Amino acid sequence: AFFRPLAESYVYAILASLVVALTITPAMALLLLARGDVPAEEPRLVHSLKGLYRNALSRLIARPAAAAITLLALLAGTMAAAPLLGEELLPNFREYDFLMHWVEKPGASVEASTRITQRASEELMAIPGVRNFGSHIGRAEVADEVVGPNFTELWISLDPSVDYDATVAKVQAVVDGYPGLKRDLLTYLRERIKEVLTGASATVVVRIFGPEIETLQSNAATIKQALDGIPGAVDVQVQSQVLVPQIEVQFLPELAAPYGLTAGDVRRAVTTLVQGARVGEIYDEQRVFSVVVRGTPELRQSPEAIQALRIPTASGTHIPLSAVARVTIAPALSEVTREGGSRKLDVTCNVRGRDLGSVARDIQARLSGVALGEGYHAEVLGEYAVRQASSRRLLLMSGLTLLFIFLILMVDFGDPRLATLVFVTLPFALVGAIAAAFLSTGILSLGSLVGLITVIGIAARNGIMMVSHFRHLEVEEQMPFGADLVMRGAQERLAPILMTALATGLALLPIALGGNKAGQEIEHPLAVVILGGLVTSTILNLFLLPPLYLRYRRSRA
Repeated sequence: AFFRPLAESYVYAILASLVVALTITPAMALLLLARGDVPAEEPRLVHSLKGLYRNALSRLIARPAAAAITLLALLAGTMAAAPLLGEELLPNFREYDFLMHWVEKPGASVEASTRITQRASEELMAIPGVRNFGSHIGRAEVADEVVGPNFTELWISLDPSVDYDATVAKVQAVVDGYPGLKRDLLTYLRERIKEVLTGASATVVVRIFGPEIETLQSNAATIKQALDGIPGAVDVQVQSQVLVPQIEVQFLPELAAPYGLTAGDVRRAVTTLVQGARVGEIYDEQRVFSVVVRGTPELRQSPEAIQALRIPTASGTHIPLSAVARVTIAPALSEVTREGGSRKLDVTCNVRGRDLGSVARDIQARLSGVALGEGYHAEVLGEYAVRQASSRRLLLMSGLTLLFIFLILMVDFGDPRLATLVFVTLPFALVGAIAAAFLSTGILSLGSLVGLITVIGIAARNGIMMVSHFRHLEVEEQMPFGADLVMRGAQERLAPILMTALATGLALLPIALGGNKAGQEIEHPLAVVILGGLVTSTILNLFLLPPLYLRYRRSRA
């Protein structure tokens, strides 16, 4: 969803540039270069660069084995270092609008939630830079979220002119000052993404499945204890599921039979008197008002009052509810949740101070040592699970893309060995890309993975330009194959390769140097990775590909 527009724009730009290169550029060259004002000599800068390049490349041409060993060593070091990078699905968006969930004990009253919310609002509004505060408690009658009055959602907005990190730290300190509540502090976009992924507003969700509530609760407590000691795992919480008092009406059919009453008759009468029943509507201009029949407040103030409710019988008389049902106060769970036909219970946590991948792997390692019992199992969900699935899908598509690149090289060169030579130079880009990721944040996000794919395309372009020119000199200009051909071809491709690399790099440089600012959380790691891969792919193509081509073509001849 995030990178599809980027990919589409990139493809359209490539197609447009291809059309321009094949149509408009030749026509403009014919018009502009026909005047004869093209300098006969190279610019001084290009001439100097070629001299330096010629001196360095002449030493490497004589040592193709050293070039191959250097390439293998760089690739081996890159592949060994890549697993050390941290993993994230998406960065922490530097938004100025925050959404907080505060969950008190089930059964808490609206008055108690209102009181603590007002107190928190006073503390938050006292922080310099907090512009406004809002909240809602519980839910509306037809709301989409099923929550009680113990659930409060808070919104705050910060002034964009304040120090972002310092102000967020002060807000977090106020939120942490209410230890009796289950709470979180998330930007609005990140909270929406988490809820879409798992239905919970936590980064990592350990979802336990099984048949019995008591065993689920015991397993959840065990898993929470295991997660508490993991560095970086914060706000470890078990889904609120406690016993609350509930009035229970148990129908007694043997007592109701003489009166001709059924369980449905009793249920409808009790529901109407206690909760109310909608019987019609009143229209006033463009407003609609429901007509509800309900018992007076005195009828539902206590179990004794409910026992005394008058139930109409078929004969037209009224009897007390206690004559046909047993009314008691019994403990009941505040909520029971299910998924896929199985009961479930969540243990959630957020990640702070470490990357998501490291924390998730530690969680999976801890879970492997927890015995849940027969018929029970746990799944690690949340951002990490989605990132793993996205990474697998991205790597699969990348593998197919590389296969098509190889087939295109085969069609162009008509030689599988030349196609293989260009193909093995594609990892040149990974060396700098991984190094750039280490030097910037040390984290490989989904944006960084997209950057890796992009720099592979850049490396393929550079390699094709170099090898194609070698073949042009040998086939079209009938130059004998050897070191002189490779030296000449490499020098002639020096300026085009450097120009394209500089043009691409300069376009990305403002994003890379701008840092992780608001609005650049995805583009910044992508730009850093592409720049790093661009540098190494350019250098390695210029200095390692020519010696390898010389050695490779010589062995074939």
